[in-house]
Amino acid sequence: MIDFARKSLLDNPYLPQQCRIVASTPQTDDTMLFRVRLEDDRLAESFSHMPGQFVQVTVMGSGECPISIASSPTRHGFIDLCIRKAGRVTDAFHNLGQNALFGLRGPYGNGYPVEVMEGNSLLIVAGGIGMAPLRSLLWYALDHRSRFKDVILMYGARDQEDFLFKGELLSLQGRDDVKTLLVVEKDPDNSWEGDVGFVTELFDDVDLDPETTYAAICGPPVMYKNVIDKLLDCGFSKGRILMSLERKMKCGIGKCMHCSVGFKYTCIDGPIFTYWDAINMREII
Repeated sequence: MIDFARKSLLDNPYLPQQCRIVASTPQTDDTMLFRVRLEDDRLAESFSHMPGQFVQVTVMGSGECPISIASSPTRHGFIDLCIRKAGRVTDAFHNLGQNALFGLRGPYGNGYPVEVMEGNSLLIVAGGIGMAPLRSLLWYALDHRSRFKDVILMYGARDQEDFLFKGELLSLQGRDDVKTLLVVEKDPDNSWEGDVGFVTELFDDVDLDPETTYAAICGPPVMYKNVIDKLLDCGFSKGRILMSLERKMKCGIGKCMHCSVGFKYTCIDGPIFTYWDAINMREII
């Protein structure tokens, strides 16, 4: 017998699925990591995504917004969403509380081409909130460690209080199968034991082979320019530079045209673009 209620959830892209907040962990003053689970156990267990994809989150009475998936598809049964207070919907989500219900659609978008990237080294470069979507790719690579050569993480924040997943990433510095480099722009009380400066300065601490490495970057606009310039100087081809660009997304399925940039849609052609794509979409950054 067909479960028509469940079938409608899967077939109607506009219909949010009921989801519950099962845990929340503060990251910064305005950012929280929420662990959520779909209420329908069958949907929860069958939910699958690619690193880099996003979901649409609905808070009744406040609206809907796109949020990157911060968990790896290798971890089943739950979804991690790292949400910063940045407007009406995200503020309302922070106020929902433990065990609260909300709506979720997705996953949507074009994720990282992990099958193409496997067999190569992986360089992840993040700035600020940009670590949220890259966390999915990082843990995918670590959970499939034998499929990649070197795995290198460079993450820069304004100060040590602005790091996302700080404890998690500090623990990775003790592993020998991933090189984790963290840097802060300022350290006024000299309490940070790591590097102080900009994320681009971390390139001096690694030996990269641009012919066998894919670089995945996400962060504030000014970081993109500086990191891309550094990657190009290192000899990276434009097709091996992968950027997460989530600007202007609204419906998530390419219908509202809110995120159209030239002949592309950020929500369906992205949010993961190569630098080849981005140089023809200047206004996307």
